[in-house]
Amino acid sequence: MLVYDTIKKYADTFGNKTQHPLISLVDLNLSKPLKREKFTLNFYAVILKETYCGDIRYGNQYYDYAEGTIVFFAPGQVITHEPEGETHQPYGKALIFHPDLIKGTPLGKQIHEYSFFGYQSHEALHLSEKERELVTACFGNITAEVSQNIDRHSKELIVANLELLLKYCTRFYDRQFITREHANHGIIEQFEQKLQAYVTGEKLRMDGVPTVAYFAQELHLSPNYFGDLIKKETGKSALEYIQLKLIDLAKERIFDTSKSISEIAYELGFKYPQHFTRFFKQQVGATPIAYRSGLN
Repeated sequence: MLVYDTIKKYADTFGNKTQHPLISLVDLNLSKPLKREKFTLNFYAVILKETYCGDIRYGNQYYDYAEGTIVFFAPGQVITHEPEGETHQPYGKALIFHPDLIKGTPLGKQIHEYSFFGYQSHEALHLSEKERELVTACFGNITAEVSQNIDRHSKELIVANLELLLKYCTRFYDRQFITREHANHGIIEQFEQKLQAYVTGEKLRMDGVPTVAYFAQELHLSPNYFGDLIKKETGKSALEYIQLKLIDLAKERIFDTSKSISEIAYELGFKYPQHFTRFFKQQVGATPIAYRSGLN
């Protein structure tokens, strides 16, 4: 696997000069044809593709976008270009920046909130023409600042423009979730069906309480994208959604006084009854025993 451990190594690969050791805008069009291969980055990347994206999959469907598509990568992610070994000509621009650039800044503390850095390539951001113009303008502002002589204002201005770009991308993703509402509803329905099947079947007792990552994998989505989609469509986080389903099921079973609270806890996938009691009290405001007594 190819490892891009420095900004310079990535820029050199695509035939570009390094503008700054911690941040650079790489023009992929300058590259010679390269082989598709698995690689990882030790820095963040915001890559604007400038080709028709008929090979980009969004959920379970393919889309063609002429205006441009952005994919985001965080440090340490393993990226596979398919089909591996095939020679291709890269097109587009890649804004790459090292985590050290934003250390000690507000963006450094908040970078984890930009969850799209954890999305998969088929969950890419598809831009309208106006959105692409804004992204290109942000790229230009960052490049202009990086290209100037470094002074005491440089880092602050570079990071401010970088944060502006990421805020725009957050807005554009919000728009995309809305314009893909029909496709999103299909994912919500599948999630509900899979969740219902999980909690009413044997998996709950055998495998324990389901995780957000489990359902994301079942729906072929990244956990970050899946979580953001559920939150935007339902107003609840995916974890809250799962927990509410468990609480509804727990309340139903507490009606059955022939079973002890411990038996119910095991049926609901909890290893230890006290964990179930703590979870139930957090969600309902009363312990399972107190709730059962109230029903009686």
